[in-house]
This record gives sequence, C-alpha cells and structure tokens, in this order.
Amino acid sequence: MELIILINPILALLVLLFVVSKMFNAFIILVWQPFVMTRRFKKQGISGPKYRFLYGNIDEINKMKRESYLSVLDQNSNDIFPRIFPHYQKWMSLYGETFLYWNGTEPMLCISELELVKQILSNKSGFFVKSKIRPEFFKLVGMKGLAFLEGVDWVRHRRILNPAFSIDRLKIMTKLMVECTLRMLEEWSDVKREQKKEMNREFRRLTADIIATAAFGSSYTEGIEVFRTQEELKKCCVSCLTDVYIPGTQYLPTPMNIRIWKLDRKMKNSVKKIVDSRLQSKQDYGDDLLGIMLKSCESERNERKLSIEEIIDECKTFFFAGYETNSNLLTWTTMLLSLHQDWQEKLRDEVFEECGKDTKPDSDTFSKLKLMNMVFLESLRLYAPVSLFSRDASKDLTLGHLKIPKGTTIFFPLMKMHCDKAIWGSDADKFNPLRFENGVSRAATHPNALLAFSMGPRVCIGQNFAMIEAKIVLTMILQRFRLSLSGEYKHAPVDYLTLTPQYGLPVMLQPL
Repeated sequence: MELIILINPILALLVLLFVVSKMFNAFIILVWQPFVMTRRFKKQGISGPKYRFLYGNIDEINKMKRESYLSVLDQNSNDIFPRIFPHYQKWMSLYGETFLYWNGTEPMLCISELELVKQILSNKSGFFVKSKIRPEFFKLVGMKGLAFLEGVDWVRHRRILNPAFSIDRLKIMTKLMVECTLRMLEEWSDVKREQKKEMNREFRRLTADIIATAAFGSSYTEGIEVFRTQEELKKCCVSCLTDVYIPGTQYLPTPMNIRIWKLDRKMKNSVKKIVDSRLQSKQDYGDDLLGIMLKSCESERNERKLSIEEIIDECKTFFFAGYETNSNLLTWTTMLLSLHQDWQEKLRDEVFEECGKDTKPDSDTFSKLKLMNMVFLESLRLYAPVSLFSRDASKDLTLGHLKIPKGTTIFFPLMKMHCDKAIWGSDADKFNPLRFENGVSRAATHPNALLAFSMGPRVCIGQNFAMIEAKIVLTMILQRFRLSLSGEYKHAPVDYLTLTPQYGLPVMLQPL
C-alpha cells in the first residue's frame, strides 16, 4: 500500500512533465517561431499577410482560389497567373515580388529574381533541399523515387537511371512511341468529316500507353490499373492541400486516410505485378527503364544497386511524371495551335517537307523540325506543366542580399517569371515562338529564363524523352488532321498538381 502511495505522485509528476513539455513544444511551433520568423524578415524589409494561429494563410488562399476558379478567361488571353494563383497575385501587388506567407505553421518565402533562383537550383552544397511534402504525396509518387531523394541516395539513383534516357536508348524508344501513336490514330479512323474530340483525355491515354510501353515493357491495358489508381490518389492529394497538416494525422483511420491506404495498396500491387512478371521471365531483363533497374539488383557493388522497394517507387514516379506532365504539354500546345492557325499551317508545311505526308517519323526527323521545337518551347513558357518550384533551407544562410533562416521554404512562381516583361519583352504575354529562333539562351534577357524542366544538377532526367514524344505525336496528328477549337471550349487553366484545363480541351478534327 505504501509503495502504491509513493508511485502515484511520481507517475503524476512524470505525466505532468510530459504534458508540459508537449505544450511548450506546441507553443514554440504555433506561436514563438512564427513571431520570430516574421520579425527576422521584417528587419530585411520583407513582409506579407499576417500569420493566423495554426492555419497560417490557408483559409484565405482557399477562399481566393474557390472564387477564382468560377471565372473563365478569354480564349486569346495567356495571362493565366491571376486565375491559378490569385493569392500570389494579390500579395505581390501589396508586398512586392519577395514576400512571406504561411502554409499552416510553415514559413513560405516567394522569390522571383532569376539570378537568385539560379543560385538555388544550381547549388550542389546540399543547403537547399527538396521541400517537405505531405505524406499523401509519397503514396502517389513514391518516397524512394528520384523526385524526393537527397544526397548519396539521389546520386546513386540518378547514376543508375541515366542510361535509360541516353540518346541511343531514346532512338529505340522512338519506334515504340510511333506504334503507340498509330494505335490512337487508328481509333480515330472513323473521323471522315469534322468531328469533336476531347483531346486532354486522348493525350492522357496516349502518354500513359507510351510510358508503360517504352519504359516498362507493359502496355496501356496492363498498366491501366496503375494510371487509374494514380488518378484517384491525385484527387485525394489535391483535396488534402486545402487542409492544414497536423503531424500524425496521416495515421488516423479517417475516411480520407482509409481511402488513401486502399489506393496505395492497390497501386503497389499493380506495379509489383509488372515487376514480378519481368523477374519471372527468366530472360534478359531488357534495356528499358525497368530492365536497367532490375539489372542493378544483381550488381555486386552496393552503390550500383536498387532494392525492389526502390524500384517500385521509381516505377510510381515515372508512371506519374511520364504521362501527367507530357499529356499536359501536348494539350496546351494543341490549344495554342488551334487558336493560331497560321502557326499550325507553318508546322504542317515543315512536317510535310521534312517527313512527308504519309511517312512515319523517325529519330532523324526531329532535329530538322526547328519551327516545331520553337512552338513547344513557347508552349512550355506560357503553360509549363509544373507551375512553381520550391526548396527548403537546411541551415541559416545568405542568398544574395537575403538572410534566410533554417526551415524556410523558398518557392519560385515559375508562371509569373515566364511572363515577366522585364525578362521576355513587351510581348511576354503573347504567343510568339520566334523568340526562340536563336535558341533558348537568347530568347530572353537572362540565359536561364526558361525553367520548365528546372536547371542545375536536378534538371528533369526525362526532358529529352518528353520532347521527342511530343514531337512524334504532333507530327503524326498534323499529317492527318487540321485542328480548331470547339465552341464548347472554356479557357480555364487550373493547378491540380500540374497545369490542366479545368473543363477539358474539346477540339474539332478535320481530316486533310
């Protein structure tokens, strides 16, 4: 009895100390750190919207986005930044192009000065790391995929994957891309006169087929479960962005979490089935992306080896990136060419001259399509599939004239920078592919002004794959059809992780 009486006060004291320590930590995160961060930036002349307890500025962001997404733009307007990011537009007008806001309790610093952005993206010291993301996003693209790895793990993965995107390998992939595109065009063979097609949906199916076939030896039929599941997971991720993130809540059995867990298991099983099928073939694994990764498993050198779990995550990453961003590039380029019939005719003439009217394009064709390359670059400038980049400061550091505290997320509004008249000229908001006539580095006042594929050591590994794929698809469509916008089209770009048309892209196809 005496022992019990003695233990009770000790236990109560321990519980009290635990509760007090947690309350102290909560006070530091929810109150003290935002107060200190705000003061540190204010001393440098940087201000922004006021921090709100726990939620930061999330509520006002959601409100402005909901109102903005009800609007529809003029078809000829490429000034899409205010619709997609109305909060950034408002805060830039109030606080300048460098400002601070709060994503919950996380400080977010907006920087659009190109030279500073170049310093961050080119940095190899490890001081600027990939931004922290919500756990739901790891389910979508894989925690151990190239997109979110850092340090020696990123170097190891990049070194293993590089051969899959070599020029020689891409030449082989060209034939597969042509075959996949032909399958889509065969489905369009019933188009005998002008007919409407929902091109965004068509391009998503096609690019899914291409990435599955060219990179994983699968086909759209076999990979369809992966793509459907990723689409559902993407919707879950987008809806989660409107809520404040509280660490640990991802483990609670809420309806949304249960759905995400089920979709995650389903996608892992679908990808694993593709991997296991290749492993059980008892043949050479092949030279596609999956084959190269599987060969690394047999390497005796640890630095050249990927685990099966890492391979599955890399598959998830490339399944998503390989069709999501590529389909959007094709979608927005088709929209622009449907609006600008003069450029559509210029490209068709170039295709007929360099490739012929009935000839299948090959790997030697694309270096000759100068005008088409310029059109795609201009499309990437105006409608980059990824609308912004971000990095986290891993320590207190100085960037140009700014002193940035550890833990600050630095983001670059790519869409705003791509339409800056000080960089791109007075016609920055106009569709003018000729600005790239003398190459990317001379298209603007800064040689690194086009950042659609990022830059520096983490430049997109699949950029050549994406450009070749887009050129093949557009070449083969222009050989057969004239494109014009349907009267049903509503110009309403929206950011759902990537830049997509809110109401799709209905286009009228007219056989040549």
